[in-house]
Amino acid sequence: MEINPHTNSDMSNQNIKNNDKVSVRITDKELHRVVTTTLIYKPNLTYLITRRALHKISHPGKWTIPGGGLSVDDYINTKTSKHGPNLWYDVLEKSLRREIKEEVGLKIGSPELVTDMTFIRPDGIPVVVFSYMAPYVSGEVRIDHGPDNETIDFAWVTFEEAQKYDLVGGIWYEMCQADKILKNRKL
Repeated sequence: MEINPHTNSDMSNQNIKNNDKVSVRITDKELHRVVTTTLIYKPNLTYLITRRALHKISHPGKWTIPGGGLSVDDYINTKTSKHGPNLWYDVLEKSLRREIKEEVGLKIGSPELVTDMTFIRPDGIPVVVFSYMAPYVSGEVRIDHGPDNETIDFAWVTFEEAQKYDLVGGIWYEMCQADKILKNRKL
């Protein structure tokens, strides 16, 4: 049985139409893919943006910020909390650091949550995204050009320059929020 998340009604023979009139099929309204993204910044307020591979399900070829999905492997083989079995803390930070290392090979400072959002992928999978910002610490951007690559290009851009890129929807908003926070801190 499929449930319409807007009405909780049986929708076995229906598709959901969201605000953009795109029809998607959601089979379990409680399951979501969990993703972290990180806007990496330098003291001169340049930001790293990356271009998604053309084979990606969601937003192929669009410019975004490094990130990716949480995997059980990010925590299952690590020490559990002293507060109980099968309980892990700080898994989102572990996941985002892994993704940054895999996608661009950089070391970052302490990540800070900027915002969260959700969207539904074209294949009907709901995604919840935790978007962070973090200072660049070291390393040169490295992109894997193999067949399974996730990123095909990168650029360090100012807030204003980012407007010239075909960004994934919402990235500009996240950059606005981070830029405002950082300018208020007067790095």
